[in-house]
Amino acid sequence: MPFLQAPPMLSNQYLDDRVLRSYLRRVLPPAVLGVIENDLTDLGEFAATAWALARSRAPSEPRLTQWSAWGERIDRIELTPAWQMAQPLAARHGLVAAGHENTHGASARVHQFAMVYLFHCASEFYTCPLAMTDGAATAIRASANKRLIERAMPHYLSRDPAQFWISGQWMTENAGGSDVSATETVAREENGRWRLYGRKWFTSAINAQTALALARPSGAAAGSDGLALFYLEPQKPDGRWRNVGIDRLKDKLGTRELPTAEIHLDGTPAELVGEPRHGVRQIAPMLNVTRTWNAIGALATMRRCIALARDYANRRVVFGRPLAEQPLHQDTLAGMQAEFEAAFHLTFYVTELLGRAQNGQADEAQQNLLRLLTPLVKLWTGKLAVTIASETCECFGGAGYLEDSGIPQLLRDAQVWSIWEGTSNVQALDFLRAFRGTGGLQPLLSAQRAILSQVQAGELEPCARAAREAATKITEWLQKASASERERMEAGAREVALGLARTLALSLLARHAEWALRAENDPRPAAAARRFAEHGLLRLKANGLGDAQMLASDSY
Repeated sequence: MPFLQAPPMLSNQYLDDRVLRSYLRRVLPPAVLGVIENDLTDLGEFAATAWALARSRAPSEPRLTQWSAWGERIDRIELTPAWQMAQPLAARHGLVAAGHENTHGASARVHQFAMVYLFHCASEFYTCPLAMTDGAATAIRASANKRLIERAMPHYLSRDPAQFWISGQWMTENAGGSDVSATETVAREENGRWRLYGRKWFTSAINAQTALALARPSGAAAGSDGLALFYLEPQKPDGRWRNVGIDRLKDKLGTRELPTAEIHLDGTPAELVGEPRHGVRQIAPMLNVTRTWNAIGALATMRRCIALARDYANRRVVFGRPLAEQPLHQDTLAGMQAEFEAAFHLTFYVTELLGRAQNGQADEAQQNLLRLLTPLVKLWTGKLAVTIASETCECFGGAGYLEDSGIPQLLRDAQVWSIWEGTSNVQALDFLRAFRGTGGLQPLLSAQRAILSQVQAGELEPCARAAREAATKITEWLQKASASERERMEAGAREVALGLARTLALSLLARHAEWALRAENDPRPAAAARRFAEHGLLRLKANGLGDAQMLASDSY
């Protein structure tokens, strides 16, 4: 009989997620968890069935038709079947609305992001426009622009699929990616209305009903302070574009189901969100939101990778027994799981802070902590998702290198998490800005002390000690670097940021492990904490600036 290998399968991704369910039992009031659990179970089932469905059909991507048969420029976008299915599902479950509603108070963001975490991998990156919509809602609400609040917010937060709108963010241009000061799009007031002229090089979810865009009003000063933030509704009710031309859809490494376009604006009507300057400041309120979405998406990628690798390990028999029973493979899976669990607790800790800040329950120290942690969690989870996705391909051997197995797509898609919302270096430098602007590490160190004070089990003391020692070393490094030279601090910013993320993540994982031992008699989080601590927390550069400059310019 020819060899036949059983493919990996997924069960309900909520009911099968020990880490998520244990966390929610710890942080949510039982009444809240009881109310939201049906939504989580439904989305967990959707995640499982979507994986099976995707394997049964040919891959599809969005298509751009620029011209009609009769020579008319139409720029029509055809979406994938999964995207068409995702929109009503996202509306009904309130994947944007849940984060803004007062029903669950400060727990709103935990509820929302638990749903997003389950939904993401099944959505073919429909979470991208949902994140941008959440960000747009946050920025417009912060602007206090009454007309836009009345116009856009009911659509952004609607649970009616017929009324629900999504938003794009048109920021990236040829000359400027993270450096938005290089924006070349111009805004002109013509007959009492603002119109935009220019090119946007990377516009995700071009099918969105609205968009926020940066542009420089005519005559405004150069630099980022001269930019203004504008709100657009790019299409008319009949689908025709309002002076927007779709030049092409981007040919990307991953996220290929997401319709990302290169466009030009030729007098596109727009409305000022706030004043005709300081547009970059006006998008600042959305960064905590969209970067948290990024971290949740990276976390969901890790969870999907591990779920598939673990199931396959039980099905794949080599050398006479399943991979799952072989010590070296067990060690590999354990290492992936420990890293994931630590990242999970740090990421959801940030969602808790975001919910408290939004609900008016965060004091100044907690708001500063949120500002410090958001770039850290985005940076670390983005890098870790790629590492775990790569290891997952190896877990499947040759099958993990075959496109029709679905496994390589996990790796291709994972790479986006370290690029969207600012690359790893951008996040590290943003952390330094937050570090200087919030008075140093004190908010983080105080939070860590409070967290570790709850870790009493003797078996977790080595973890707590490792976290304390790492925090001390980072503090000393920062003090020494800031006293010497700015360039040295910047050169080491990425490793400092990663070290801080891992240090606080270990503290949070140890705290949850303490609770799990007492409340659930579950030793697995403690095992994850010990294993994560063994992986190491820091890789600080003792000197290295001169070496870095020499090696970076290496040439004959």
